[in-house]
Amino acid sequence: MSWLRAVAVTLALSLCFITTPASAASSLRALKFAMRDAVALDGLVFTPDAPGRYPAIIFITSWGLPNIEYIVQAQKFADAGYVVVSYTPRGFYTSGGGIDTAGPKDIGDLSEVINWTLANTPTEPTRIGAAGISYGAGISLIGAAFDSRIRAVAAMSGWTDLTYSLYSNQTRHLQSAGLLALAAELTGTPSPELRQALSNFFANQNVPDVIAYSQARGAATYLDRINASRPAILMANAYGDSFFAPNQLTDFFTRLSGPKRLELRPGDHAIPELTGILGLPNDAWTSTRRWFDQYLRGINTGIATENPVQLQLRGQSTYESYPSWSAVSTSTARFNLSDVHWWSNEGDLAPGAQPAWSATILAGDDTVANGGVVLLTNGAEAITGEPAQAWLPAVDRDNAGVWHSDWLTSPQRVRGAARLRLTVTPGSSGATTVIAYLYDTDWGGTGSLVTHVAVTLRDAVAGRPYLVDVDFPATAYDVPSGHRLSLVIDTVDPLYADKAPAFSTLQFSSSTSSPSYVSLPLK
Repeated sequence: MSWLRAVAVTLALSLCFITTPASAASSLRALKFAMRDAVALDGLVFTPDAPGRYPAIIFITSWGLPNIEYIVQAQKFADAGYVVVSYTPRGFYTSGGGIDTAGPKDIGDLSEVINWTLANTPTEPTRIGAAGISYGAGISLIGAAFDSRIRAVAAMSGWTDLTYSLYSNQTRHLQSAGLLALAAELTGTPSPELRQALSNFFANQNVPDVIAYSQARGAATYLDRINASRPAILMANAYGDSFFAPNQLTDFFTRLSGPKRLELRPGDHAIPELTGILGLPNDAWTSTRRWFDQYLRGINTGIATENPVQLQLRGQSTYESYPSWSAVSTSTARFNLSDVHWWSNEGDLAPGAQPAWSATILAGDDTVANGGVVLLTNGAEAITGEPAQAWLPAVDRDNAGVWHSDWLTSPQRVRGAARLRLTVTPGSSGATTVIAYLYDTDWGGTGSLVTHVAVTLRDAVAGRPYLVDVDFPATAYDVPSGHRLSLVIDTVDPLYADKAPAFSTLQFSSSTSSPSYVSLPLK
């Protein structure tokens, strides 16, 4: 989460905190939680006023936000009959210690907060949940692996594999990591370990150390422990999450053995949940309420019998539901990349087999095709319904490869993760980066970005061919009849720290034994 978003949300929630009187149904206390190492964490505790035992929800705040982040939702849950504890993790704002990035200290803190809750509130020990957005989501998921008292989790805009988030396809995610680093410095106290990991990441050095740091901080590392405990897990994320792309979640979801639900919506990191934080109607928060009512309060909300995969179509309010992630697509359409035509400097995305070909571009220069600005571009799509766009005739064909399908005579309902297979040969530079963009293009040449992926060949040898075989981030997008699919491949994008060296070249090629193609998963 960027520090700008943190400031905006903090100010808005502060206003809510000042002007909204406490409900008569519950009481609010602000206090400090003392941890085992004498670190004190800021917390808010909401307790129903009526006597009795209650389920409890532990809310952990987002990266760069204080515990008033959830004050509106916490009040709603408390009024409905929950004990609610919201706390600011160590290292942020006036909570003590250094930022542990969902490490062992953070996970231990969550258990200590649960201990305090059981000792000091009328909480029923068998009905405890953990929830949060972003940072709070990650800590909640990992916490469920190490504390079996957590029986339900609502993880919104979270991650399961931090290594994938930082280095997916060996490409460093520059803007997202930079914003997290800036927010940590502005709103907290980074630990020495975090500062070292960030320094190594940005300098592109000691990569195994960064990977070891991040692997210890992802729920996927502890999946066996989670499956042994079998908490009920709800995960809600955005297709365009520029911090935590959805493919890591779909794999994790598939391997979960307990009660589970996956919801994906248009937008960027923490955007789909934002209006709910302010108390406005919000689908993600409605599901969270139903989830906890079902698995903590024992109320039959119907959510347990619904299909566990819920996809909101991009540009629409419509949802589709599926019994599993593998059921999201029922067929595939393969588009083979043709040779580049001399008269257009473009190639075809063709259904049939293509003869062998090769084409070379100048690498190291950006084009108008790009993934946008972290948080803002995909975040705007959640509000306007309009994805990032580029006028494809303006893409410099010297610096990019461009391929188009025929004009579609029927809609292409893309569901899931498209796949790119392409042989590339770097020029004299060796190591290089390949960035592929899949567009929905109208008759005027305006391409709406369906999905994109970056791949870095870190140890490539100049002149040697390499097979790029990679999944695009999953999506749910309908390409209309009368439009066409376009594939643009260049070598630079401001979202990423890695790029092809300036004044280098990159050759694309295809052969009958190793064809280059895009495979679309379709409904």
